[in-house]
Amino acid sequence: MTSDDLLARHRAVLPSWMPLYYAEPLELVSGSGRRVTDAAGRTYLDFFGGVLTNMIGYDIPEIREAVERQVRTGIVHSSTLYLIRQQVELAEKIARVSGIPDARVFFTNSGTEANEAALLVATNHRRSHQVLAVRNSYHGRSYAAMGVTGNRGWSASALNPLQVAWLHSGERLRGLLARLDESDRIDAAVEDLREVLATQTAGDVACLIAEPIQGVGGFVHGPDGLFAAWKKVLDEHGILLVSDEVQTGWGRTGEHFWGYEAHGVTPDLLTFAKGIGNGFALAGVVGRAEILESVPAISFSTFGGNPVSTAAGNAVLDYLLDHDLQANAARVGAILGDGLRAATADLDSVAEVRGKGLMLGVEFVRPGTTEPDPALTARVFEACREGGLLVGKGGLLGNVVRMGPPLTLTEDEAREGLAILVEAIRSSVAAAEVIA
Repeated sequence: MTSDDLLARHRAVLPSWMPLYYAEPLELVSGSGRRVTDAAGRTYLDFFGGVLTNMIGYDIPEIREAVERQVRTGIVHSSTLYLIRQQVELAEKIARVSGIPDARVFFTNSGTEANEAALLVATNHRRSHQVLAVRNSYHGRSYAAMGVTGNRGWSASALNPLQVAWLHSGERLRGLLARLDESDRIDAAVEDLREVLATQTAGDVACLIAEPIQGVGGFVHGPDGLFAAWKKVLDEHGILLVSDEVQTGWGRTGEHFWGYEAHGVTPDLLTFAKGIGNGFALAGVVGRAEILESVPAISFSTFGGNPVSTAAGNAVLDYLLDHDLQANAARVGAILGDGLRAATADLDSVAEVRGKGLMLGVEFVRPGTTEPDPALTARVFEACREGGLLVGKGGLLGNVVRMGPPLTLTEDEAREGLAILVEAIRSSVAAAEVIA
């Protein structure tokens, strides 16, 4: 069976709105550590980890063995109508590390479901369907999650069960706040929040949902302290703060375990997904008991927190903490981030290298402007693959290369990937200049 055969079969039975990476799509057939191998036998260093999901890497013995132990019991599913030991143990651990007092945890299968559950809880708790969200955000593909997604390219439906009012993102390159000095942006964001509350809502808003670093949005983030400034205003009105940690959680930013911690504030609810399952479907919402208990009728998750996924989750979290992968993300992420900034400082086509820890983005523009250059981005993206490196794409304007390698990435692997990426950027810029 060739990749071309599989591609034709894919196109015959799957919807066209499911994108495939690369001009010649890849089938990944095996993986080990931070490397994957395709159906043609070529091995790549993976800097995207299944969209920041394979957080510990591939074929990790501790995780594989935990899953195999559970599978050998014969119980891979029971539903949450029965006690699940692995689920309870993982919930206890997540409650402890969440930073939220008297925490309760509800497990789901994906980040979309986690955000949907958070919105369900918040709107019930506040008895309001009004929600604040942030421009350029992404929170999932279900109706409510799409309703609070501020990125038109990912808003696949105009239908929305919520009344949403939008805040500025604090992006440094574009938008009203980008015109201000860094020191003035938080005050401007607070002024924006107050004006939105006064003009676009009836006052009794349920929550603000926000990503500490916007994932699909191209790893854009506002100034540290922004969430705390927002929450001071929210608290005046009893409005809840939901931190979407689907991409920023579990130490990925290096400096903190959760993205919200950079802001000196504790959210009322936080959502998690992706890395905690290391490829197994596992996600959820954690928050104060008084809020999580706001659901007025029976609700459960048939597959959420199932024995196999939570067995994996327990092994992932134990491995993460035992090996202090947050510190590794800070150390190895600095090699990548600092190296990229130094290597591209002379390139007018690189507008910004941004992010934290092992969550990094490179934004490409037409030289001397902030006009996005998605064509150059696509060339860099393909050149990375040709060089043996897998990266991601994103950004509202399709002009950001995104990197979210496994948190187990070594220093040598970081330097290896950096060299491939720098060569891909410089060769693509040179080719673009020749064409121009």
